[in-house]
Amino acid sequence: MNRSILIVICDFLLISLLMFSSTDINKVSDEVASQNVNLKMEVSTNSVESGGKDLAAVMQLALNEERKSREQLLGELTQARTAASERERQAQTLQQQLESREQQAQQLQQQQSALQQQFAAAQTNIQNLNQQLQSTSGEASLSKERLAQTEAEARRQAEEAAALQKRLAELSRSNQMVLNEKQQLASQLQLAEVERRHATEQAAAMQEQVKIEREEKAKLAEGVKVLASKSGQLAQEIRENRALAPNTIFNSFVSNRVEARINATRSGFFGNETGRQKETQTVLVSDGTNTFALCHVQDTPLTLFSPGTDWESLTGALNHKGKQIPICSLSFNFRDPRVVWVPVTDAEVQALGSQVYRTSADPFKFQDAVLVGANEGYYGECRFQIDLTTPDYVKLDNSFLKGLFGKFNPSRGDLVFSKTGELLGIMVNGNYCMMIRNFDAGATLRFGNDVRAQRTGEVLSALYGQVIQMPMKLQ
Repeated sequence: MNRSILIVICDFLLISLLMFSSTDINKVSDEVASQNVNLKMEVSTNSVESGGKDLAAVMQLALNEERKSREQLLGELTQARTAASERERQAQTLQQQLESREQQAQQLQQQQSALQQQFAAAQTNIQNLNQQLQSTSGEASLSKERLAQTEAEARRQAEEAAALQKRLAELSRSNQMVLNEKQQLASQLQLAEVERRHATEQAAAMQEQVKIEREEKAKLAEGVKVLASKSGQLAQEIRENRALAPNTIFNSFVSNRVEARINATRSGFFGNETGRQKETQTVLVSDGTNTFALCHVQDTPLTLFSPGTDWESLTGALNHKGKQIPICSLSFNFRDPRVVWVPVTDAEVQALGSQVYRTSADPFKFQDAVLVGANEGYYGECRFQIDLTTPDYVKLDNSFLKGLFGKFNPSRGDLVFSKTGELLGIMVNGNYCMMIRNFDAGATLRFGNDVRAQRTGEVLSALYGQVIQMPMKLQ
């Protein structure tokens, strides 16, 4: 594995450890702050964006180091190629010199052969002259002048033979020198060939190394892109696995709670109009697709009873910090009609400007939870137990209740948040919390000034029949 990739991975793990360790520091700070009478609530959250910037800076530094390494390798490859070209030129020069020496050796060889032939001819002439001299010295009829000429000719031939012998010796020495130079040039050519081959191999190796560095750089750049693209997911995952302090969760609720006001009216016995109005504090919740304002049916003017009330008019609105949107309809949960919600569009969410809470994807990630009395203004830590007989509910552990603010008395309609700040569910009575996993509606009432056609009494009576068929511990 490349050293730069290891550096990136180590830095990422170090940043992750620092982010997780900050949770324990926040917890200690919250425990010390709870002992102070004049408690000031401060929201302390870790800045995931800063961690993401540090991670991006580290990855950019690794990318710069890889770029410098690549430039250095390219420089060394250029030098190796220049050295290989110089060796190639020297080898060509030595090859030309060797060919010239070979031509000179061939010319000297030809001259040596010619001189040897001349020397052989001179030897033959000397032998003939000696024979003639011997024959003429025996002949008394030959004159002294002819003898002198013959002797002079023999001396001349002997001198020419000696000169030829000397020239032959010189040619032999020159030929030997040429052979020695040829051998030296052959050795130099062989050495130059070896050096050229070594330089070529080195250039090829460096080119392969540059190729490998480019591939690793491409992989590193791709890894940087992947990490950058997943930085938001990593930040989300860190937030989802970081336990928040109860003070932080309650402060977030206070800042983002929405007031739901619902009015229901009908005609009285004497023709006068009577009605009921309810107000409650709640939050906006999303399942990832749709958004709803969630509350308990007791916090609305509607009552589940038999016979149910036939309301003639249903109106209402959601308010958040002076911003208001009308309520168009109200739906009852399919499994437990005591849990009701109001659908909110994306445009209405933007108009209200309130934070939208997500439902808990893993309700059992933390055993402890934070219970908030939306209307009473209290909150505290609590613990829930799994009841196998009621899979859609968790039971409140009354032996572990830790009120942090207000008169802590869990009751129906209270909102329950997980330690990660997600909405876990809503209390249907004083002991059981229904976990919100989906928003399947069993019945829906449309709001308007005239809702008599919807026969609200029959709807409420049917829903009441569904409630009384539940186990007694859930009613």
